[in-house]
Amino acid sequence: MQVRFDRCGLALGLVLGASLLAAPAGAEELTGTLKKVKDSGAITIGYRDSSVPFSYLDGNQKPVGYAMDICYKIADAVKAQLKLDKMEVRLNPVTSATRIPLIANGTIDLECGSTTNNAERQKQATFTNSHFLTATRFVAKKDANLKTFDDLKGKTVVSTSGTTNIKQINEANTERKLGLTILPAKDHAEAFLMVETGRAAAFVMDDVLLASLAASSKTPDAYAISTDPLSKPEPYGIMLRKDDAPFKAVADAATKALYTSPEGKALYDKWFTQPIPPRGINMKLPMSDAMQKQFKNPSDSPDPAAY
Repeated sequence: MQVRFDRCGLALGLVLGASLLAAPAGAEELTGTLKKVKDSGAITIGYRDSSVPFSYLDGNQKPVGYAMDICYKIADAVKAQLKLDKMEVRLNPVTSATRIPLIANGTIDLECGSTTNNAERQKQATFTNSHFLTATRFVAKKDANLKTFDDLKGKTVVSTSGTTNIKQINEANTERKLGLTILPAKDHAEAFLMVETGRAAAFVMDDVLLASLAASSKTPDAYAISTDPLSKPEPYGIMLRKDDAPFKAVADAATKALYTSPEGKALYDKWFTQPIPPRGINMKLPMSDAMQKQFKNPSDSPDPAAY
């Protein structure tokens, strides 16, 4: 009888223990950002004030942009995941210098802009699926009919001093024997002006920046961006706190669902191929082959070779 009593007591204890462990599961399982949002009833988005068209201020000083729209989708997914009736979305300005510290210290939960996902930044933060791929290309006057880097042979080009882009064009000039005259400019505005005034045939830089400069010029239709890139794709991603797998899983699922749906292509077109506020400029930057591939099979890799 004693043996039977011990076995029954042990079985009863196991059942009671399991039920006690299971009871508070909903609240106890939350960690990191999801717990922070659940406890506070709010999620905080970090935005840039002039990163057109990713995250910037419109005519009413309201943060808008391609990356902002994506972050609102992630916020909706967090609200649904936590089964919250209400969740406040707070907005906090960030700069290139403050964005990583503010993610790390918990001031913001999502950084929504044009931040490059690379191996160095992966040491301090993590990223959800890449929302844009930039590459080094050139802008030239459309009537010059310059479409590839080989078309530039023997011509004068400009790039901005101190950038990876000017290093890349110098290397390509040597490797491909292009016979270029390469002029350094103090900033992007000066470089674009050289193309405007005919002092250079082309300006070599990140394609999205070139598109913004052309769209903001006096005669946007007079310029065209090269078809072939000089570099591998460079991924931009929404930045998250490091070592927060549950929150990243929600963000990854939300961005994957968006990018693989027709809504993802429509969102891209809204910001890159149509007039945008406040001045109605049009980036005229259709989705590249690499971007189409990324949207079909979303990746968060920091390795350009993955794209």
